[in-house]
Amino acid sequence: MERISLTGMGVALATPFKKDFSVDYDALGRLVEHQVEGGADYLVVLATTSEAVTLDCTERRAVADFVRDRVAGRVPLIMGMSDNCTARLVNHIPEVDFTGYSAILSVVPYYNKPSQEGIYRHFSAIAEVSPLPVVLYNVPSRTGKTMEATTTLRLANDFPGKIAGIKEASGDLDLIGRIIAAKPEGFQVVSGDDALTLRMIEMGAEGVISVVGNALPHVFGPLVRRALSGNRLPSDADTDRMMQQLDKALFADGNPSGIKCLLSLMGLADDVLRLPLVPVNDATRRAIAEAYSAIKATLQFAK
Repeated sequence: MERISLTGMGVALATPFKKDFSVDYDALGRLVEHQVEGGADYLVVLATTSEAVTLDCTERRAVADFVRDRVAGRVPLIMGMSDNCTARLVNHIPEVDFTGYSAILSVVPYYNKPSQEGIYRHFSAIAEVSPLPVVLYNVPSRTGKTMEATTTLRLANDFPGKIAGIKEASGDLDLIGRIIAAKPEGFQVVSGDDALTLRMIEMGAEGVISVVGNALPHVFGPLVRRALSGNRLPSDADTDRMMQQLDKALFADGNPSGIKCLLSLMGLADDVLRLPLVPVNDATRRAIAEAYSAIKATLQFAK
């Protein structure tokens, strides 16, 4: 099974909607070009930031195909592929056309709150049927359950190559450190939290699957890559502080509400979400606008 590189800045791609809540493919095309031109190392389609849970099966297929065709091989693609019913997901994966995609991203089963053994068996079943490498996704704030380091390492050791890495968004640096310290060769750890990315890279992580990269790939990507190379600029500390302020504002009313607000301020997509998600409140919108304006003025870029 061919190895997928998670090094650098991947972007968890948002799905733009029109005012009537249909998928806005013109805006999606602009967003894809913004990522590619901005230097994103790879794109993740149909994950949390994409509002995939509000897309029906036809829409998910159409979005995946559209992004693949628009990217046209310029950057690798990862497809979100998650469910809290293991049997349903295992039966669905063989039916999916993964042409143009290099891996799948799959989250810890949500709502059910399985034991660590249940989590292990869930991902084992996925790894057995997936034609692509699997990237695990640990985000207990959304799933209600933490995948412990011992479970991650057990999966990494039992399925070398098939389970390629983990997007860690637990925020637990002790847990993340234990994974990095004991992971087998080739198993990749990336941040699922923009604000913790540089700290995790210092610990040995290989990059990030980013939300803010939707809007600022040309700012955050170079920051991540310089951190990975050890060639940070004196100005990077100030850039990181400004990005931290923006991250705080972007997540104040949840994701992807915050990033869609920023994309609308930049003229890349309308500020439209599908229920139960709604746009950010006025105070958060002002905070996002102020944080973005500070970055824009300091770094002097066009948009």
